[in-house]
Amino acid sequence: MKKVARRLKSRKALSPVVASIILIAVTVAVSIAVAAWMGALTFSFMGSESLTVTNVQFVGTSGLANSNNITLSIKNTGTKQATIGLIKVNAGKNLVTTWTGNSTYAPSTGATGTVKIQLTAGYGWITGSQYMITLFDVSGNSLGSTQATA
Repeated sequence: MKKVARRLKSRKALSPVVASIILIAVTVAVSIAVAAWMGALTFSFMGSESLTVTNVQFVGTSGLANSNNITLSIKNTGTKQATIGLIKVNAGKNLVTTWTGNSTYAPSTGATGTVKIQLTAGYGWITGSQYMITLFDVSGNSLGSTQATA
């Protein structure tokens, strides 16, 4: 009986090396979980500005300068209020017109707004031409863009 008791006393449950490895693994796992949680929390506080052009309507007569315009239907798809300060309309590499103003859209309301862009004097949109429309906020950051054919 004495021999069995002595054998049990000399045995250790885990070696110090194995115990250290387990502690390090648990610490790393908890650190990763906390970092992921904090990252998600930070992203939701910061929010994002993003606008989507849901419809582009070319109003007027093709090629007729000074009598036609472009009407945009816009929806805020971001998590933050977005204010349009500038809209650029390009045909290929040529700038057709710019719109400056101040049009604000609340986030995630599902509602859309419209912006009417009067083309630059002496220029009319042409049926079949591709137009790139880019929206910018008041700071000059891009809020979204779309391409449409007249």
